[in-house]
Parts: sequence; C-alpha cells; structure tokens
Amino acid sequence: MQEIKLKTGKSVRIDNQKGFTLIEILSVMVIMSVIASVGVKKFDILSDTASITALQSGIRELRTRECVAWSKIKLSLTGYTNDAEVNDAVDKNIGQEYSWNPGPDISGGRLHFKSLSINLDRVASTITSPGSWK
Repeated sequence: MQEIKLKTGKSVRIDNQKGFTLIEILSVMVIMSVIASVGVKKFDILSDTASITALQSGIRELRTRECVAWSKIKLSLTGYTNDAEVNDAVDKNIGQEYSWNPGPDISGGRLHFKSLSINLDRVASTITSPGSWK
C-alpha cells in the first residue's frame, strides 16, 4: 500500500490491487451459469414450438395441394374418375426438412420434421369434395 500526500496536506492511500478476488470470479461464474441454464431451456422450448408449427404448416400445405389437384382433375376434360387419380396427382414432397416413414399412400403416412413426427390419415376424395389430411 502506498500513501500519497496532496497539496492540501491530506494523505490518500492507494491500494496496489490488480485483478479480481476468487470470490468475485466465482460469483460471476455462478450468475453466468444460472443465466445460461435459463437460456438453454427457453431455446429448447422455442425450438420445439417451431418444429410443431412447421409440422402444422406441412399438413396445411398437403391439404392445399390435395384441393388444387382435385380441382384440376374436376376441371379437366375427363373429370373426376376416382380417388387414386387425385392421390397420385398430389406432390407429397413438401420440403427439404420433411420426410415420410413409411411413405405416404392413399390412406396416409407418418410425416417427420427434424426430430418430431405425426401420423396422418388421408380422407378419400369424392366427386363432390377433395380429400384431406388429418
């Protein structure tokens, strides 16, 4: 410790402390670990929510494609003949992150998005309404 005298006659002590104490470092590490653990939990929740939303969007996309294929067939010169024709006309490849296992067929399939998946049943189309995925 040094002591410096000022012009006013007062003296001031100066500590030569350089760095942090072990207690200060440990307390900062504890605070950072608590913040990180809360952040990881929030990230997992957001990631799962995003995957669920993506699966729901994929199902809506399949329904839309089913309606478009059915409408095109209905408006064609030959018209609606059967459900298999509509099912074959639907493009079931809805994106890079999506996969089917087992593959989609006329009755449905299992749609996967990243680590989540859902069983989908396909309701057959009729002459008066398009098929749907549920």
